[in-house]
Amino acid sequence: MRACVQRVSQAKVLLQDENNRVSGEINKGFLVLLGVGQGDVEEDAKYLARKISGLRVFEDEAGKMNLNLEQIGGRALVVSQFTLYADCVKGNRPSFTDAAAPETANKLYRLFIKELNSLGVSTEEGVFQANMGVSLVNDGPVTIWLDSVNRPQGRKN
Repeated sequence: MRACVQRVSQAKVLLQDENNRVSGEINKGFLVLLGVGQGDVEEDAKYLARKISGLRVFEDEAGKMNLNLEQIGGRALVVSQFTLYADCVKGNRPSFTDAAAPETANKLYRLFIKELNSLGVSTEEGVFQANMGVSLVNDGPVTIWLDSVNRPQGRKN
């Protein structure tokens, strides 16, 4: 499972339909683009939720990146992003065969959000498999790439 985590001062997801309704919106916190890959399991979702909820990338009173989401009262906007598994090795048209099937991806996406909530992180979200417009103001900019295959105990299938 992969996550592109962006520290934001604001972020919003609009559904690209006839109403352009807002699906999720936050102020200070994280925009998390979350991709689920072939072979990902529940522990991958739980690991990334723990890692992201504990990321200390917000400034303390000394200006040092030392605080996490809970400490600054931040929130997370989570958007499913299968394109994080794009393979562009051959040619210029990406292949997405490493991305999980939609049923599995949605299950693990939902679990990831549930885990973040259980860790005290208030979340908003995009709509799985919808065409969305994502806008954000990246604060810093701070952007962090996380991949659950790098978790200390490795992947367990």
